Amino acid sequence: MKITAVRVTPIAIKDPALLNAAGVHEPFGLRSIIEVVGANGLVGLSETYGDAPVLDLLTRTGPSLVGLSAFDVHGMLARVAAHAPKIATGHVEMELAPGSLASNLVTSAYSAFEVAFMDLQARTIGIPLVQLLGGAVRNKVPYSAYLFYKWDASVDPEYAPDPYGEAVNAQQIVKQAHQMIDQYGFESIKLKAGVFDPEKEADAVLALKAVFPNHQLRIDPNSNWSMATSLRIAKKLDGCLEYYEDPTPTLEGMAELHKATGLPLASNMVVTNWAELKRSIELNSVQILLSDHHFWGGLRATQALARTCQTFGLGLSMHSNSHLGISLMAMTHLAASVHHLSYACDTHYPWQSDEILQGGRVPITGGCVHLTDKPGLGVELDQDKLAELHAAYNVCRIRTRNDVVQMQRFRPDWKQIKPRF
Repeated sequence: MKITAVRVTPIAIKDPALLNAAGVHEPFGLRSIIEVVGANGLVGLSETYGDAPVLDLLTRTGPSLVGLSAFDVHGMLARVAAHAPKIATGHVEMELAPGSLASNLVTSAYSAFEVAFMDLQARTIGIPLVQLLGGAVRNKVPYSAYLFYKWDASVDPEYAPDPYGEAVNAQQIVKQAHQMIDQYGFESIKLKAGVFDPEKEADAVLALKAVFPNHQLRIDPNSNWSMATSLRIAKKLDGCLEYYEDPTPTLEGMAELHKATGLPLASNMVVTNWAELKRSIELNSVQILLSDHHFWGGLRATQALARTCQTFGLGLSMHSNSHLGISLMAMTHLAASVHHLSYACDTHYPWQSDEILQGGRVPITGGCVHLTDKPGLGVELDQDKLAELHAAYNVCRIRTRNDVVQMQRFRPDWKQIKPRF
């Protein structure tokens, strides 16, 4: 079954002023929506990064896929690689924005097209995409409440109002957790840290533990703590954490921290490719891998990653960037197919108010996204909403995510320091 057209549409979605180790989220997150049209009239969907480097490669590759079989993912990869820039593009890279990283450009573009190809394949056959991945080992996938320190939207008129308001202390973080858990039923809680005094951030975890004693807790400083700080906070949070995510930089640093504390360490920062995974296994740096099909090479590559983790006794969960429902459903079909899913997955979805799907937002109930028996990913594009968010992209000043520059709009002397504390 041949491909007759490929459409790549950049969009801009509203994003709150979420704080992290690099700075603060910009008021718009960038995404790319991919439609792969088959000769049978069916359309495969995908969603990925909207940063300029990825968008450029997607846009240049798309026309070359016309005439290819929707089942020929190897041929698709060859075309992606052929259109990749041969020299540095000069784009600014930000560690917390995978869509800005030149080293992962081909993998990111391939991953995006692979989801669309497989969605079209599954729609053509008339089965849910998870069946192409070997079938579902679970019919629902758990996600975690992903808490952020954040500013209120009133900090700048570019930010749209959001239901969560300011969160710059433990009391406000607990309130944020209540809002998310009451609405979505999450049973795990993750706090994005590396923003304020580590002692205060640890106090927020202790406050969460007091209010939600039966919830699994995690903290993620994005490698923004020194070894001394990481050790000190590990001691303070002894017995509170499900796992300790990326507290300190480098594979060597994480190995030293694990050896000293015995805590299970999770990462999506020091292990982002197969070479780093090999080195991590040798050093025993990371005990839990936070996978992400967007930058690990797609759905089937992430299944292989899961089997590797199982072989070497490593836990597995999923990392998240700001995203909409197509990505959420791709994550869900993938996670539903993986025997070795050890922990609830991350998702930014509660932070996003926009959506491009017919019928609106994907439901999260009991902390889980449930599979359906609909073919493919089980979702359909709302073309009017797609056009609306594409129009927002056209007037948006952002072309590649940069939380450092955004923070400098408020604090001109801000610099990214790693580790800061």
